[in-house]
Amino acid sequence: MFDRLMNLFANANEPTYALAPSDLHLAVAALLVEAARMDDNFGADERAVIARVLAERFDLSAGEVEDLIARASEEMRDNVQYFPFTHHINTMMSGDEKIGVIEMLWQVAYADGRLDPFEDRLIRQVAGLIYVEDRARMEARRRVLGRDEGAD
Repeated sequence: MFDRLMNLFANANEPTYALAPSDLHLAVAALLVEAARMDDNFGADERAVIARVLAERFDLSAGEVEDLIARASEEMRDNVQYFPFTHHINTMMSGDEKIGVIEMLWQVAYADGRLDPFEDRLIRQVAGLIYVEDRARMEARRRVLGRDEGAD
């Protein structure tokens, strides 16, 4: 028992999960699913927004999107760390693309018409982990809210 604890602490800074270069879509989808689950209600509205933004961003078919959401949901059930996903995003995406991910997260957070404090906290954390400045994060939020207001 003591040896297992010592190994846990010795390896605490090492990532325990690695993604293949082709798993960028999975990394983004996993964070979107986590945002939807933050308020303990992963509803149809949030699922529809996730499907739409993934299809638009990555040019995926409906079947590919459904498979991706299922995989992402499974990954987030099995993994409590954001690091593997945010690290992969940092490695594979440009600054503008990372801001796009934050915009996608805001869209999911507002899918049910309100922002839960846990959703807000997740977006702040992810933005920090993928090196999106606070100003860019808030501008992304304003763009998402502006789109929603224009739809009425």
